[in-house]
Amino acid sequence: MQWIKIFSNPEDAFNKVKPGSTQLLIVHQTRICLARVNDDFFAIEDKCSHNGEPLSKGRINYLGEVVCPWHGYRFQLKTGRESGERSRDLETYPIKKDETGFYIGL
Repeated sequence: MQWIKIFSNPEDAFNKVKPGSTQLLIVHQTRICLARVNDDFFAIEDKCSHNGEPLSKGRINYLGEVVCPWHGYRFQLKTGRESGERSRDLETYPIKKDETGFYIGL
């Protein structure tokens, strides 16, 4: 696994990604949906496995799932599991943050 710095420090991540929101990241030509729930960050594949819509355009619900904007498929941010078991699960990416930066693992 390679750790890629996506923010210069954790404070930048907290300032740029608001609680309850998603953001598109493109890291080494890979589309990733970065989501923030309270003070926790999650990174998940940015392509709904049902219809291919970008999950970074979706919303986060009260269960900590990202909801696809097209047909409402829901994916657990921690595991990538499709909540209704109607479509394949998505890949998740680890996040780490320390005084040297905010990183995503590919």
